[in-house]
Amino acid sequence: MNKSVDLDPSEYGAYYSHYIQLAGNGDLITCLKDSFQKTFSFLESVPDEKMDYAYAEGKWTIKEIVQHLIDSERIFSYRALRLARQDAKDLPGYDHDYYVPVSKACERSKEDLLDEYKSVRAATLSLYKTMDEQMLKFIGTANNNPFSARALAFIIAGHETHHIGVIAGRYL
Repeated sequence: MNKSVDLDPSEYGAYYSHYIQLAGNGDLITCLKDSFQKTFSFLESVPDEKMDYAYAEGKWTIKEIVQHLIDSERIFSYRALRLARQDAKDLPGYDHDYYVPVSKACERSKEDLLDEYKSVRAATLSLYKTMDEQMLKFIGTANNNPFSARALAFIIAGHETHHIGVIAGRYL
């Protein structure tokens, strides 16, 4: 149980199905650990001089993508906490296009961003390890989409897999 293949489509909005598929079929803790290891190793291997690169005008730099992953994981984890506590209020969305420029990610070092990413994932794992079946399966709404806490774990992993694929394909 708690594998992405066990998720019912009623546990997440259709927009997020791509991220669920990218997360793979493992259990959610293993999935989060594995995606962290792959992402962290990949980002460590990116040359420092590439971190401020954007492949086109108006596109994010690699540093900004890393900050986006950090911010998104924090928001998804917060939503998971609220759902695990059976909070049925519709949680607001956020505008990631607004968050990125004001984050000042490009003023930070690669090491600093990776340290924050590592800390955020550790907190996410710690949170999910406290959740039982009832907490994981409670369905609420966020940004007018249905979500369960367990679906959000796979969305976190798939979302970062998506962005790492973009970096590998368009930035390096």
